[in-house]
Amino acid sequence: MHYEHIRAEIDGPILTLTLNRPDKLNAYTALMGSEIEDAFLKADADDNVRVVIVTGEGRGFCAGADISGGAEAFDVNQGAAMFPGSRPRSSRGGFVEAIYRCRKPSIAAINGAAVGVGITLTLPMDIRIASSEAKMGFVFARLGLVPEAGSAWFLPRLVGLDQALRWCLSGRIFGAAEAHKGGLVSEVVPPAELLPRARDIAHEIADNTAPVSIAMTRQMLWQYAAMPDPFQLLEMDGPLSVELGGGPDVKEGVAAFLEKRRPKFPGKVSSDMPKGYRQANS
Repeated sequence: MHYEHIRAEIDGPILTLTLNRPDKLNAYTALMGSEIEDAFLKADADDNVRVVIVTGEGRGFCAGADISGGAEAFDVNQGAAMFPGSRPRSSRGGFVEAIYRCRKPSIAAINGAAVGVGITLTLPMDIRIASSEAKMGFVFARLGLVPEAGSAWFLPRLVGLDQALRWCLSGRIFGAAEAHKGGLVSEVVPPAELLPRARDIAHEIADNTAPVSIAMTRQMLWQYAAMPDPFQLLEMDGPLSVELGGGPDVKEGVAAFLEKRRPKFPGKVSSDMPKGYRQANS
């Protein structure tokens, strides 16, 4: 994959996407958003990719939207296409939907400043870890804007409504320790350990779990966690367990467990998703 504003590198089962405008602290552009979307769509279709890591080149993760051209960067009447999803390449929600719908888990390795869209683009990802030097902020109200990229839906799910309100209503910048305490990131590590730790987490997934199971599990957790009761989920997970229980992945998983070896699951996301997947992904 060749891009202008991101870099894509595949190492075994792990695809690493690096936001690559270091001279601008990786400030977001419409092209960057389109490239992120494209990379996630391709990762979703590629059975060789098991996990996607997203990080930033240089000192920053993503210092928000590129406003070097002034306020016109947000004015669609002036031809701007800054807002995530405003001009999607192939889906209604641009990179937000591409990340959310991707059947491969994603890890944000937040290495520096992650402000505005720089932090909201991580919210559809499944795991967020941060460097101890990272700074974050939902700064929209300080710019006269509102939270974008679906963040008013994602953020309260991740950290609770009270914490989401505190961060969004103040618009202030906060550090990695506060992000960890508030539940936005699951781990804070020294800068030099950030990418190795992200890769450790990625390999824990890629080396030990079934691709089809992971694809179903992340969609089930995202979509059903906020349901008022479990009954719609119960209508789906029972039949799914029956269908998967008689399949080759379960046979391999049990055999590997009994033989104390690493599993080699045969199921492929591209061709072996269970019948209930359409319901889970609707």
